[in-house]
Amino acid sequence: MSIFIDTSAFLALLNKDDHFHQKAKSTWEEINLSEDYLICSNYVIVETISLLQKRFGIDALRIFENEVRPIIDIIWVDQTIHHAGMVVVLTTNHRKLSLVDCTSFEVLRTLQIEKVFTFDPHFSEQGFNTIPELD
Repeated sequence: MSIFIDTSAFLALLNKDDHFHQKAKSTWEEINLSEDYLICSNYVIVETISLLQKRFGIDALRIFENEVRPIIDIIWVDQTIHHAGMVVVLTTNHRKLSLVDCTSFEVLRTLQIEKVFTFDPHFSEQGFNTIPELD
């Protein structure tokens, strides 16, 4: 089974001060012991890299690039998915719903992936199963 991993999970996993760090760490360990296949989009990778570098510096970015990213398969957002995501951003008129999230939804639907490792409630609002379950 495939599990999509979102920026919020990466950030919680790598930031020991994050409110969700312990949940992220235990979920990450469970996923790595399973036979699940981890994927994310190149947009999620870019967003994660940008936030890690800005908030925590190059050392955090280096850990992500050398220890985390190599075990994630990257799905490249193409023009069709980008356009579909942008249409959702513009039509929902929801300030906190990002293009990265909307393209992630499109990738999930296109690949028929139901599980997402995330702490972002937008994924459960869109009907995806989040791990861990969000309260």
